[in-house]
Amino acid sequence: MAEPQIQKGLAGVTVDSTAISKVMPETNSLTYRGYAVQDLCAHASFEEVAYLLWNGELPTAAGLDGLRAEEVGRRGISGDHIEVIRRFPADAHPMDTLRTAVSYLGTTEVAWGGEPEEADRNRSLDLFAKIPTMIATDYRFRGGKEPIAPRDDLPMVENFFNMCFGEVPPREVIRAFDTSMILYAEHSFNASTFTVRTIASSRSDIYSAITGGIGSLKGPLHGGANEAVMHMFLEIGDPDIAEQWMRDAIAQKKLVMGFGHRVYKSGDSRVPTMRSCLEDLAAWKGDDSWVRMSDGLQKVMIGEKGIHPNLDFPAGPAYYMMGFDIEMFTPLFVMSRITGWTAHYLEQNADNRLIRPLSAYHGTDQREVLPIDRR
Repeated sequence: MAEPQIQKGLAGVTVDSTAISKVMPETNSLTYRGYAVQDLCAHASFEEVAYLLWNGELPTAAGLDGLRAEEVGRRGISGDHIEVIRRFPADAHPMDTLRTAVSYLGTTEVAWGGEPEEADRNRSLDLFAKIPTMIATDYRFRGGKEPIAPRDDLPMVENFFNMCFGEVPPREVIRAFDTSMILYAEHSFNASTFTVRTIASSRSDIYSAITGGIGSLKGPLHGGANEAVMHMFLEIGDPDIAEQWMRDAIAQKKLVMGFGHRVYKSGDSRVPTMRSCLEDLAAWKGDDSWVRMSDGLQKVMIGEKGIHPNLDFPAGPAYYMMGFDIEMFTPLFVMSRITGWTAHYLEQNADNRLIRPLSAYHGTDQREVLPIDRR
């Protein structure tokens, strides 16, 4: 019998079809429902992109107003929910607290997969609106402060910053953050999205699927890479030594975060847009040290290895300049990716088959259990 062909990490394996997103090989552009993500960043808001991912088309003015009204009306979390977050250990990672906060939300109703789509669309909106409040509430508690309730007179991003910091930042920060939300919103069958679809395929509920997605995203080889990038920047410290640092890292065969991607072979199409935001933030702060450090690192990596930066490379220092703690970066990713995850949950349920791959066994051949002399 021929040995099965094993594709480690499912590399190159097509397991299903999707209409949500694709990296177009002709243009190397990530597209959401056919729209290039860089064009969406230039002409749409994060809320409009969420609507697009869920519904297949960009909203009309009335559709956008409806979505925004729904989001505003669903922002609040219960007093019991706030108390659950308050009791988390102060040194717990924000991805652990967010994972548990989302799971808690799932205890407030009985939900199963395969219910009418409208029920899960409502839950998707609930998660979209409440996850920023969960993140901000935990952020305040870990800083020794009381949470700030969501406001219904502020747009989504402005409200999030106000819940975190008690104020709305300048236009440059709002635009950069909104852009990052669009860029991180969706990316086909990545590890966390595949986790969401796998859980959905068993007819489990949307809260279980999203909790699993958060667990997958936490890893440094996936969502946690933006945290690792900023730790690397801080380790280097000085833009003037960035090129030599990278040469040494390559010589020592160190794993350098923020470079390379399983899908993109000619550079991540999201990077130029996020890089532009990083430059705007640097100009606003009057400090281009992270930009110069980025230039030195990628010059050597591209020149010597031909490996280009991915989205995490400019996003890490961008979030840092916005004022977020490094351990907050991946929860911000969740705040964005909840749109793509829930779109995939709905798509999986619409045409479901249990995801159950095979494995190639290489353990011991079948053998007998021999009597044991217990004297």
